Amino acid sequence: MFYSKATSMQPKHYLVASDFDQTLSFNDSGLVLSELLGISGFENRVRGLGQSNLVQQGGELAYLIRHDPEFRGVRIEHLIEAGRKVRLKRAIGPLVEFLERGIDGYRFSFRVISAAPREIVISALQGIVPPEHIHGTVLDFDSGSGEVRAVKRVPAGYGKVAVLEELGRELHISPDRMIYMGDGSSDVHVMLHVNNHDGFTIAVSENQQLARIARSTVLSDNAFSVMVPVLDQIIGWRTSQIRALLEANGLELHEWEKDRTDRVKLGELLLQA
Repeated sequence: MFYSKATSMQPKHYLVASDFDQTLSFNDSGLVLSELLGISGFENRVRGLGQSNLVQQGGELAYLIRHDPEFRGVRIEHLIEAGRKVRLKRAIGPLVEFLERGIDGYRFSFRVISAAPREIVISALQGIVPPEHIHGTVLDFDSGSGEVRAVKRVPAGYGKVAVLEELGRELHISPDRMIYMGDGSSDVHVMLHVNNHDGFTIAVSENQQLARIARSTVLSDNAFSVMVPVLDQIIGWRTSQIRALLEANGLELHEWEKDRTDRVKLGELLLQA
Protein backbone atom coordinates (compact mmCIF):
# COMPACT_ATOMS: atom_id res chain seq x y z
CA MET A 1 0.00 0.00 0.00
CA PHE A 2 1.42 3.37 -1.02
CA TYR A 3 1.17 6.41 1.20
CA SER A 4 0.24 8.87 -1.54
CA LYS A 5 0.56 9.46 -5.24
CA ALA A 6 2.83 12.39 -4.47
CA THR A 7 5.49 10.29 -2.77
CA SER A 8 4.85 7.02 -4.68
CA MET A 9 6.46 5.15 -1.81
CA GLN A 10 5.59 3.58 1.50
CA PRO A 11 5.96 5.92 4.48
CA LYS A 12 8.97 5.46 6.72
CA HIS A 13 7.78 3.77 9.90
CA TYR A 14 9.35 4.87 13.20
CA LEU A 15 8.91 3.50 16.71
CA VAL A 16 8.75 6.30 19.28
CA ALA A 17 9.31 4.82 22.75
CA SER A 18 9.19 6.84 25.95
CA ASP A 19 10.00 6.31 29.59
CA PHE A 20 7.26 7.43 32.01
CA ASP A 21 8.53 8.70 35.36
CA GLN A 22 9.86 12.27 34.97
CA THR A 23 9.74 11.91 31.19
CA LEU A 24 5.99 12.12 30.65
CA SER A 25 5.44 13.07 34.29
CA PHE A 26 6.96 15.51 36.77
CA ASN A 27 7.32 13.14 39.71
CA ASP A 28 8.40 9.62 40.53
CA SER A 29 5.48 7.20 40.75
CA GLY A 30 7.21 5.34 43.59
CA LEU A 31 7.28 8.51 45.67
CA VAL A 32 3.60 9.14 44.88
CA LEU A 33 2.72 5.59 45.97
CA SER A 34 4.74 5.81 49.20
CA GLU A 35 3.07 9.11 50.11
CA LEU A 36 -0.34 7.59 49.39
CA LEU A 37 0.46 4.70 51.75
CA GLY A 38 2.01 6.97 54.39
CA ILE A 39 5.44 5.35 54.03
CA SER A 40 8.38 7.67 54.68
CA GLY A 41 11.96 7.50 53.48
CA PHE A 42 11.30 6.23 49.95
CA GLU A 43 14.24 8.09 48.41
CA ASN A 44 16.62 6.79 51.11
CA ARG A 45 15.46 3.23 50.44
CA VAL A 46 16.05 3.65 46.72
CA ARG A 47 19.48 5.14 47.40
CA GLY A 48 20.34 2.21 49.65
CA LEU A 49 19.32 -0.32 47.00
CA GLY A 50 21.46 1.52 44.47
CA GLN A 51 24.51 1.35 46.72
CA SER A 52 23.97 -2.36 47.35
CA ASN A 53 23.62 -3.16 43.63
CA LEU A 54 20.80 -5.59 44.44
CA VAL A 55 18.59 -4.39 41.59
CA GLN A 56 19.00 -2.61 38.29
CA GLN A 57 18.42 1.13 38.37
CA GLY A 58 14.74 1.80 37.87
CA GLY A 59 13.64 -1.51 39.37
CA GLU A 60 13.78 -0.36 43.00
CA LEU A 61 10.03 0.11 43.46
CA ALA A 62 9.26 -3.41 42.24
CA TYR A 63 11.84 -4.78 44.68
CA LEU A 64 10.38 -2.79 47.59
CA ILE A 65 6.83 -3.90 46.80
CA ARG A 66 7.91 -7.53 46.89
CA HIS A 67 10.41 -7.48 49.76
CA ASP A 68 10.00 -4.40 51.98
CA PRO A 69 7.59 -5.13 54.91
CA GLU A 70 6.02 -1.67 54.72
CA PHE A 71 5.29 -2.02 51.01
CA ARG A 72 3.80 -5.51 51.32
CA GLY A 73 0.44 -3.86 51.92
CA VAL A 74 0.31 -2.58 48.34
CA ARG A 75 -2.82 -3.68 46.49
CA ILE A 76 -3.91 -3.07 42.94
CA GLU A 77 -6.31 -0.31 44.03
CA HIS A 78 -3.37 1.58 45.59
CA LEU A 79 -1.49 1.46 42.27
CA ILE A 80 -4.52 2.75 40.37
CA GLU A 81 -5.02 5.58 42.86
CA ALA A 82 -1.33 6.49 42.73
CA GLY A 83 -1.58 6.73 38.95
CA ARG A 84 -4.41 9.24 39.27
CA LYS A 85 -2.22 11.38 41.52
CA VAL A 86 0.80 11.48 39.17
CA ARG A 87 1.26 14.96 37.71
CA LEU A 88 1.69 14.70 33.96
CA LYS A 89 3.50 17.03 31.60
CA ARG A 90 1.35 19.13 29.32
CA ALA A 91 0.31 18.17 25.78
CA ILE A 92 0.82 14.40 26.00
CA GLY A 93 -2.56 13.98 24.31
CA PRO A 94 -1.70 16.21 21.33
CA LEU A 95 1.67 14.44 21.01
CA VAL A 96 0.05 10.99 20.88
CA GLU A 97 -2.62 12.17 18.44
CA PHE A 98 -0.01 13.74 16.17
CA LEU A 99 2.08 10.58 16.13
CA GLU A 100 -0.99 8.50 15.33
CA ARG A 101 -1.82 10.74 12.35
CA GLY A 102 1.75 10.87 11.08
CA ILE A 103 2.95 13.27 8.41
CA ASP A 104 3.56 13.00 4.70
CA GLY A 105 6.05 10.21 4.13
CA TYR A 106 6.32 9.22 7.81
CA ARG A 107 4.24 7.22 10.26
CA PHE A 108 4.89 6.57 13.93
CA SER A 109 4.02 3.97 16.56
CA PHE A 110 4.13 5.36 20.11
CA ARG A 111 4.83 3.09 23.08
CA VAL A 112 5.59 3.68 26.77
CA ILE A 113 8.29 1.53 28.40
CA SER A 114 8.56 2.02 32.16
CA ALA A 115 9.87 0.25 35.24
CA ALA A 116 6.89 1.63 37.15
CA PRO A 117 4.08 -0.86 37.86
CA ARG A 118 1.95 -1.12 34.74
CA GLU A 119 -1.23 -0.36 36.71
CA ILE A 120 0.15 3.03 37.76
CA VAL A 121 1.10 4.04 34.22
CA ILE A 122 -2.19 2.84 32.71
CA SER A 123 -4.13 4.79 35.35
CA ALA A 124 -2.05 7.95 34.85
CA LEU A 125 -2.41 7.85 31.05
CA GLN A 126 -6.02 6.71 30.95
CA GLY A 127 -7.76 8.09 27.88
CA ILE A 128 -4.44 9.20 26.39
CA VAL A 129 -2.42 6.05 25.68
CA PRO A 130 -4.13 2.67 25.11
CA PRO A 131 -3.23 0.08 27.81
CA GLU A 132 -1.86 -2.30 25.16
CA HIS A 133 0.72 0.35 24.24
CA ILE A 134 2.06 0.55 27.79
CA HIS A 135 4.86 -1.79 28.90
CA GLY A 136 5.52 -1.55 32.63
CA THR A 137 6.48 -3.77 35.53
CA VAL A 138 4.17 -6.79 35.63
CA LEU A 139 3.11 -7.86 39.12
CA ASP A 140 1.35 -11.09 40.03
CA PHE A 141 -1.36 -10.59 42.65
CA ASP A 142 -2.68 -13.30 44.95
CA SER A 143 -6.35 -13.86 44.11
CA GLY A 144 -7.26 -14.33 47.76
CA SER A 145 -5.29 -11.73 49.73
CA GLY A 146 -4.64 -9.28 46.90
CA GLU A 147 -0.97 -9.18 47.94
CA VAL A 148 1.79 -9.07 45.35
CA ARG A 149 3.19 -12.60 45.33
CA ALA A 150 5.66 -12.25 42.46
CA VAL A 151 7.25 -9.78 40.08
CA LYS A 152 6.97 -11.24 36.58
CA ARG A 153 8.85 -8.63 34.58
CA VAL A 154 10.66 -5.34 35.21
CA PRO A 155 11.50 -3.16 32.18
CA ALA A 156 14.53 -1.54 33.81
CA GLY A 157 18.11 -1.40 32.55
CA TYR A 158 18.60 -4.18 30.01
CA GLY A 159 14.93 -5.06 30.51
CA LYS A 160 14.02 -1.99 28.48
CA VAL A 161 16.29 -3.16 25.68
CA ALA A 162 14.46 -6.49 25.61
CA VAL A 163 11.05 -4.77 25.35
CA LEU A 164 12.33 -2.47 22.59
CA GLU A 165 13.64 -5.41 20.58
CA GLU A 166 10.33 -7.25 20.98
CA LEU A 167 8.44 -4.19 19.74
CA GLY A 168 10.75 -3.91 16.76
CA ARG A 169 9.97 -7.49 15.76
CA GLU A 170 6.25 -7.07 16.41
CA LEU A 171 5.95 -3.85 14.40
CA HIS A 172 8.54 -4.83 11.76
CA ILE A 173 10.61 -1.72 12.51
CA SER A 174 14.37 -1.82 12.00
CA PRO A 175 16.63 -0.57 14.86
CA ASP A 176 17.74 2.51 12.89
CA ARG A 177 14.14 3.73 12.93
CA MET A 178 13.72 3.71 16.68
CA ILE A 179 13.43 6.88 18.76
CA TYR A 180 13.76 6.62 22.54
CA MET A 181 13.32 9.34 25.14
CA GLY A 182 14.09 9.17 28.83
CA ASP A 183 15.30 11.14 31.80
CA GLY A 184 17.68 9.20 34.01
CA SER A 185 20.38 6.66 34.65
CA SER A 186 17.97 3.75 34.20
CA ASP A 187 17.71 4.76 30.53
CA VAL A 188 21.45 4.52 29.83
CA HIS A 189 21.46 0.91 28.59
CA VAL A 190 18.55 1.37 26.21
CA MET A 191 19.93 4.65 24.85
CA LEU A 192 23.32 3.09 24.18
CA HIS A 193 21.54 0.22 22.41
CA VAL A 194 19.51 2.59 20.24
CA ASN A 195 22.55 4.74 19.41
CA ASN A 196 24.65 1.68 18.51
CA HIS A 197 22.01 0.72 15.97
CA ASP A 198 21.81 4.21 14.42
CA GLY A 199 18.55 5.12 16.12
CA PHE A 200 17.78 8.48 17.75
CA THR A 201 17.81 9.25 21.48
CA ILE A 202 16.41 12.21 23.41
CA ALA A 203 17.17 13.08 27.02
CA VAL A 204 14.54 15.20 28.75
CA SER A 205 16.60 16.11 31.82
CA GLU A 206 20.00 17.56 32.63
CA ASN A 207 21.28 14.22 33.91
CA GLN A 208 24.96 14.52 32.95
CA GLN A 209 25.48 10.84 32.27
CA LEU A 210 22.48 10.72 29.96
CA ALA A 211 23.25 14.02 28.25
CA ARG A 212 26.61 12.67 27.07
CA ILE A 213 24.86 9.69 25.47
CA ALA A 214 21.67 11.16 24.00
CA ARG A 215 21.70 12.53 20.46
CA SER A 216 19.66 15.47 21.68
CA THR A 217 18.49 16.90 25.00
CA VAL A 218 15.13 18.66 25.26
CA LEU A 219 14.33 20.65 28.38
CA SER A 220 10.67 21.58 28.52
CA ASP A 221 7.55 21.05 30.62
CA ASN A 222 5.58 20.34 27.44
CA ALA A 223 5.65 16.77 26.09
CA PHE A 224 5.13 17.89 22.48
CA SER A 225 8.52 19.62 22.57
CA VAL A 226 10.33 16.33 21.88
CA MET A 227 9.04 16.56 18.30
CA VAL A 228 11.21 19.62 17.68
CA PRO A 229 14.55 17.73 17.35
CA VAL A 230 12.78 14.85 15.57
CA LEU A 231 11.38 17.17 12.92
CA ASP A 232 14.65 19.07 12.75
CA GLN A 233 17.24 16.27 12.75
CA ILE A 234 15.41 13.22 11.41
CA ILE A 235 12.89 14.66 8.97
CA GLY A 236 14.94 17.73 8.08
CA TRP A 237 12.25 20.38 8.39
CA ARG A 238 13.02 24.09 8.45
CA THR A 239 12.24 26.14 11.55
CA SER A 240 9.31 27.81 9.77
CA GLN A 241 7.76 24.39 9.02
CA ILE A 242 8.19 23.27 12.63
CA ARG A 243 6.64 26.50 13.88
CA ALA A 244 3.66 26.09 11.54
CA LEU A 245 3.06 22.51 12.66
CA LEU A 246 3.17 23.48 16.32
CA GLU A 247 0.65 26.26 15.69
CA ALA A 248 -1.60 23.81 13.85
CA ASN A 249 -1.59 21.74 17.05
CA GLY A 250 -2.48 24.71 19.22
CA LEU A 251 1.07 25.41 20.38
CA GLU A 252 3.33 28.41 19.92
CA LEU A 253 7.13 28.25 19.75
CA HIS A 254 8.24 30.99 22.15
CA GLU A 255 11.90 30.06 22.48
CA TRP A 256 14.24 27.53 20.92
CA GLU A 257 17.88 27.64 21.88
CA LYS A 258 19.12 25.31 19.17
CA ASP A 259 22.24 23.43 20.17
CA ARG A 260 23.03 19.90 21.29
CA THR A 261 20.57 20.78 24.04
CA ASP A 262 17.23 22.03 22.72
CA ARG A 263 15.68 24.32 25.30
CA VAL A 264 12.13 24.57 24.02
CA LYS A 265 9.42 26.78 25.46
CA LEU A 266 5.94 26.20 24.10
CA GLY A 267 2.78 28.12 24.84
CA GLU A 268 -0.80 27.15 24.09
CA LEU A 269 -2.59 29.15 21.41
CA LEU A 270 -6.14 30.31 21.93
CA LEU A 271 -7.86 28.83 18.89
CA GLN A 272 -11.28 30.10 17.88
CA ALA A 273 -13.88 27.55 16.89
